[in-house]
Amino acid sequence: MNFVVEPSALKSGTASIPGDKSISHRALMLAAIAEGQTRISGFLSGSDCLATLAALRQLGVHIERPSANEVVVDGSGLAGLQAPTAVLDMGNSGTAMRLFAGLLSGQAFSSELAGDRSLSGRPMNRIIKPLSIMGAHLRSAEGFPPLIIDGQNLHGIVYAMPVASAQVKSAILLAGLYADGEVVIVGQQVTRDHTERMMRAMGIVINSGESQIIMQGGQSLTACDVKVPADLSSAAFVILATLLSADAEVDIKDVGVNPTRTGVIDILRDMGADIGVQNVRMFGEEPVADLTVRASKLHGIDVDPARVSLAIDEFPLLFIAAACATGKTRFSGIAELRVKESDRIAVMAEGLRALSVAVDETEDGAVVHGGQLYGGNVDSHGDHRVAMSFAVAATVAKWAVHIGDTDSVDTSFPDFIGCLRSLGVNIVSEEQARDEEA
Repeated sequence: MNFVVEPSALKSGTASIPGDKSISHRALMLAAIAEGQTRISGFLSGSDCLATLAALRQLGVHIERPSANEVVVDGSGLAGLQAPTAVLDMGNSGTAMRLFAGLLSGQAFSSELAGDRSLSGRPMNRIIKPLSIMGAHLRSAEGFPPLIIDGQNLHGIVYAMPVASAQVKSAILLAGLYADGEVVIVGQQVTRDHTERMMRAMGIVINSGESQIIMQGGQSLTACDVKVPADLSSAAFVILATLLSADAEVDIKDVGVNPTRTGVIDILRDMGADIGVQNVRMFGEEPVADLTVRASKLHGIDVDPARVSLAIDEFPLLFIAAACATGKTRFSGIAELRVKESDRIAVMAEGLRALSVAVDETEDGAVVHGGQLYGGNVDSHGDHRVAMSFAVAATVAKWAVHIGDTDSVDTSFPDFIGCLRSLGVNIVSEEQARDEEA
């Protein structure tokens, strides 16, 4: 599928944002090995999370879906997972691949994790190393998927994180539930802490400070109901579309505002964005709030590298914000973007140049020169966040923008087109555009 987006006048209103992808993955996995029944509401029914759900069913977990956004999981306990009879397909999900690697390393059976072409090109040595130190036996294609995991008896670890990664941290903690001894993770940068929060909600004693996490292995989880907030990473597309509009004001309800995720709000505010955060409250262990976003004039900045880990998924969108701002915006310390679903630095630079925006690319960042965006053809390279970012850019382009290879948007935002259309964005699939012309 391809998108066609025309320049659009956004209208004020309220946007409906799907559930948080990171939290939906973790809720499924932890519920699967908890004692008792967990009811998950607000679940993201995107293809990434559905891959996790399907894999858990292959591992013998009983899961029902009373509705698209509600899941009921009968926990199997730590020792209750069963050997799969086929390869576990992670689809496009790096989160699923890395977290399952941790979960399955301590099982009494072997398993194999595979994914699509994009996922098969993503590095896995960053989890293979710490899990191997814990005693796990993992085989890979020279550090890339598929992964074959032979379950082993695991032991504790003191591990200094070489790269800030919530996925690596979470894989170690999941393996740590099956380990003898203490698990200590040391890191210099803050990363998403959804795993720690949900583990605490399910009764795990886990201590975390500014630079380390400590958990005793062998603890059992107790099921609890989970209410998933709206995903801030998905809301960010609506936020930027509103900021770039002429005069729109948009409300977004029940958005997760975990402080390890709000870097995108802070960076956009530094650029002049008017983003109000109201009614802060808790969904279990996770803070949520209602956002009010108003059209704003953005200006270029030097983005603080210390905020990179707090906005790691939103940088494609921030490239668009920079392209629409006055002046230059400098990004540095974002080399991690080169090993996401695509090389996001190179792909964003390529797409912006196709729309006549000047970009100076560096090894770990870029300088984006703000200015007028023109129309043209952009290849998203199968990256959902790239595709959605350029759809937002197209709302203020001079002419229509055609965005190729957008099927992956369903991984995180299944009704992306419907959400933008409800706010007045003229976006259709290329197939719809041809039908309308006919």
